[in-house]
Amino acid sequence: MKIAEVKERDTILVEQLLKVWESSVKATHLFLSDDEISSIKQYVPQALNSVPILAVAEDENGNPVGFMGIADKMLEMLFISNDSRGQGIGKQLLQYGIENYSINELAVNEQNPLSKGFYEHMGFKVYKRTESDEQGNPYPLLYMKRD
Repeated sequence: MKIAEVKERDTILVEQLLKVWESSVKATHLFLSDDEISSIKQYVPQALNSVPILAVAEDENGNPVGFMGIADKMLEMLFISNDSRGQGIGKQLLQYGIENYSINELAVNEQNPLSKGFYEHMGFKVYKRTESDEQGNPYPLLYMKRD
């Protein structure tokens, strides 16, 4: 597996990452309906194109299997395709982000306990909770920092 920061975000890559995102969200965000996922999906390409740092994990064939977005030492997004979950890719991506971009903060959906547990395992601790997400939807967020 190879991890690299992506400078060129062409349409093909964005489409590939959108598939990774959707596969990941359907497997982990069980609190979202299919309609909600479809609605959120419309905004993902814009997020992928606007996040300052985008790092992609590729399999041995060069296909994206995970990605993360970083802004100002904050992990903005981390998604692993459902087929690639449980293989250490998320850990490798996050470690890459910590080592290369000094990630020390993130927000995670409270209703996604597997992700919360993963981030705790990686040394992050909850310091703040909100009742809604950043778009005002009723999905509580947990803000976490590394010691």
